[in-house]
Amino acid sequence: MSPDFPALDGWNNFYVIVGSSAAGLTGLTFVVIALASEAKMVRLSGLRTFITPIVLHFGSALWLAALACIPGHNVTSLSICMGASGLALTGFAANTTWRMYRGRREYRPVIEDWIWNAFLPLAVYLVLLIAGLIVVWHALLSLYLIGSVALALLFIGIHNAWDLAVWITAERPGVRSQANAKQPSPGKSPSGDPGA
Repeated sequence: MSPDFPALDGWNNFYVIVGSSAAGLTGLTFVVIALASEAKMVRLSGLRTFITPIVLHFGSALWLAALACIPGHNVTSLSICMGASGLALTGFAANTTWRMYRGRREYRPVIEDWIWNAFLPLAVYLVLLIAGLIVVWHALLSLYLIGSVALALLFIGIHNAWDLAVWITAERPGVRSQANAKQPSPGKSPSGDPGA
């Protein structure tokens, strides 16, 4: 194989699209979080387990797109970049799964939460690690795996951001708790006199 990696050149447009989408969606996620926080709709401390991975999935898709577009990549440099990224991100995904398990008192994740926030990201990051390790022997397969990982991260991030936005809008936990605090308890009049 030649010192440079010409097979990667055909992926430039793909990574420009994925990277641009990931960057835009990351910014949009920050805006939604800031607006929800400012409106005191939710307490963000309990949602960090879900918010941070969304931003990281978009950031990872952007990171992979940037790494893949570095000029002059050879098989070894691509293997090191993708393998190291896969290893670090797999560790993060495992940590996110642990935080979901540990934080069950604040919020009990349903099966969909486990699939989209724990299982799928961990599987995708493991595929990235494997793709980084096999670039030397199976370059073409590895390129397709890396492209699939970048696209999967984009879709996982979109799903999870949408899920979070719908939850914030529909549940509105901050507003519900304020409304519950303002409602008089049963058997009392709004003025506070029992039986009035």
